[in-house]
Amino acid sequence: QVQLVESGGGLVQPGGSLTLSCAASGSNFFIYTMGWYRQVPGNQRELVATITRGGYTNYADSVKGRFTISRDNAKNSVYLQMNSLKPEDTAIYYCKADIFYIFRQDYWGQGTQVTVSA
Repeated sequence: QVQLVESGGGLVQPGGSLTLSCAASGSNFFIYTMGWYRQVPGNQRELVATITRGGYTNYADSVKGRFTISRDNAKNSVYLQMNSLKPEDTAIYYCKADIFYIFRQDYWGQGTQVTVSA
């Protein structure tokens, strides 16, 4: 069984920084693309950033220049460094991974709350 576990959310003031982490646990699986998504209650879940196994990255326009996604394939982990945070970045952040385990499918983490407020 494969699980994604996120950590690193919390409360931060506008202009501050946070780093989110997500690690996949289990055995005998292979991870393709990993990414971060976020959702505000009442809104659709939206893409924040993705990274391929080879390191190719893609960002939502709203976070370009402020957020950086990275991964460590040896640790089956993905990270999101968030700088210059704004109140509109407040959301639940979810990790997603495209994983082959018995068959290929998307896995989601449980979500971690990020609140940007003075």
